[in-house]
Amino acid sequence: MAATADETRVIDGVKTQLFIGGEWRDATGGATLDVEDPATGETIASVADATHEDADAALAAATEAFKTWRNVAPRDRADILRRAYDLIDARAEELALLMTLEMGKPVSESLGEITYANNFLRWYSEEAVRINGRFTVNETGKGRVLTLRQPIGPCLFITPWNFPLAMGTRKIGPALATGCTCVVKPAKQTPLSMLALAQIFEEAGLPGGVLNVITASSSGKIMQPLIEDPRVRKMSFTGSTPVGKELIKQSAEQVLKVSMELGGNAPFLVFGDADLDAAVEGALLAKMRNGGEACTSANRFHVHESVASEFADKLAAKIGGLKVGRGTEDGIQVGPLIDEAQRSKVAELVDDAVGKGARVLTGGSRVDGAGYFYEPTVLADVPQNADLLSEEIFGPVAPITTFSTDEEAIAAANDTEYGLVSYLFTQDLGRAFRVIEGLETGMIGLNQGMVSNAGAPFGGVKQSGFGREGGPEGLDEYLETKYVAMNVGTEPTALQ
Repeated sequence: MAATADETRVIDGVKTQLFIGGEWRDATGGATLDVEDPATGETIASVADATHEDADAALAAATEAFKTWRNVAPRDRADILRRAYDLIDARAEELALLMTLEMGKPVSESLGEITYANNFLRWYSEEAVRINGRFTVNETGKGRVLTLRQPIGPCLFITPWNFPLAMGTRKIGPALATGCTCVVKPAKQTPLSMLALAQIFEEAGLPGGVLNVITASSSGKIMQPLIEDPRVRKMSFTGSTPVGKELIKQSAEQVLKVSMELGGNAPFLVFGDADLDAAVEGALLAKMRNGGEACTSANRFHVHESVASEFADKLAAKIGGLKVGRGTEDGIQVGPLIDEAQRSKVAELVDDAVGKGARVLTGGSRVDGAGYFYEPTVLADVPQNADLLSEEIFGPVAPITTFSTDEEAIAAANDTEYGLVSYLFTQDLGRAFRVIEGLETGMIGLNQGMVSNAGAPFGGVKQSGFGREGGPEGLDEYLETKYVAMNVGTEPTALQ
C-alpha cells in the first residue's frame, strides 16, 4: 500500500538519528532499525540502531547536564515544559497520525493519547515550582529540623510500544520538573513518537544533554551496562513483569531507586444491582481502549449470575459491531495488534478457552489479509482453567465468568499474582466500599472504565510493580530528602 502525501510528510518530518547531548547523530557503525506499519506489515522508516558506545555517550551527556540543570530556576524548568506542551498541542493531528502509522491504533485514539501524554507536561510544569521542604522546631526545643528535597540524579527510562508518547511524558515530565536528566530507550516497534518528542523539547529550548533518546533493536544489550553504571541514580520501566524482574535484579548492583509499572490481569466486576447499560459502556472502554493492548485493559469479566446472560449479549452486540481496519481510515474503531507474535498469542489463548468449553458470542478468529488484525471477541461460560483468565491477553478479547456472592467476586478478582487495576459496577455504595477495601490492586475504577489521569497516582501492587507515576506522588519518585539537624544556639523555656 502506497503511503499518502500526508503520511509521507509526517514520517519525513521526524529525525531518525540518536539524540545525544543536544545533537542528532548516527549510531556508531551506522546500523539502522526498520519500523513497520502493523496494519500492512510494510516498513515505513529506518532509525539508528544504537550500540553500547552510543548508550554510554548518552549517559555521559545526561551526567554532565545534571550538574547545571539541577540548579536551573524552577520557573525556567516549568516554562520549558509549558512550551513543549504548547508545541504538542499545536501539532496534535500530525503526532496522532505518526503514532497510528507506527503503532496501529485508530487516529481518533491516537489523538486521545496525545492529549493524555501532553497533560503530564502541563501538570508537571505547574508542579515544578511547588517542591517544598520543611522547617520545624526540634521536639526537645534545643534546635531546628530542616528538610530539603533535591533531584535524585541522572535517570534511565525504558518505555513500551503500546502508548509510545504517554509512557514517555509520564516519566520525562516529573524528571525535568525536579531537575533530573534522563536517557530514554523507546520500544523498537514504536521509536518515532519519542524521536518527535525529542525534537519538540529541542525546539522548546531544553538544554542539550538533559533529554537523550537512544533507539535500538536490543534493549538488554545496551541498557544493562547503563543500569549497572554508578552514574545512574534512578530507573523507570513500563513493560512486562518477567522483564521487570530482570531489571530489578540488575538495579541492585548500584542500589538504584526504581519505579516498575508491570503487567496486569484486571478484573471487571458487575454486580446484580449494576446499571447494565452503564456497565456495558464501561466494559467497552476498559476492554477495547487501545484494542485491548493496555496493562489497564479489563482482562476478565466476573458478572453476577443473575445478570450474566444479559450483560454478555449486550457486550457482544457492542463489541461485534466495532469496525476493524487500518487506523488511518475513516470510521475505524479497532486497529491491528502490534505484530504477528502478539496476534498468535491472542489466538492461542482464545483457542485454549474454546477448547475447554467457552462459547464464542462474537469474533474468535484472525482477520485475513495484510496486517496483524484479530476480530473483537466475546467469550461466555469461560471455565476457570482457561489460560486467558490467568494470563494477560493484550488483545480485543473479553472472557466472561459468573459469581454468586460478593465474597466470591472479591476472591475471584484477587486470584492472580498481579494487582494493577480493578473495575466494579454497583449502585450500592456500601457494597462499593466493602469491595474496594477488599481488592488487592493499586487502582480502582468505580462505575467507570477508565482510571488514567495525569493528576492521579498510577501504579500497582504485587507483581504489577511498585512506585507511582502521575500526580504529586509521581514527583516524589525523582526527589531525595535531605535532613539537616540545626543547632541555633537557643534553649527551650523551662516548664514552671
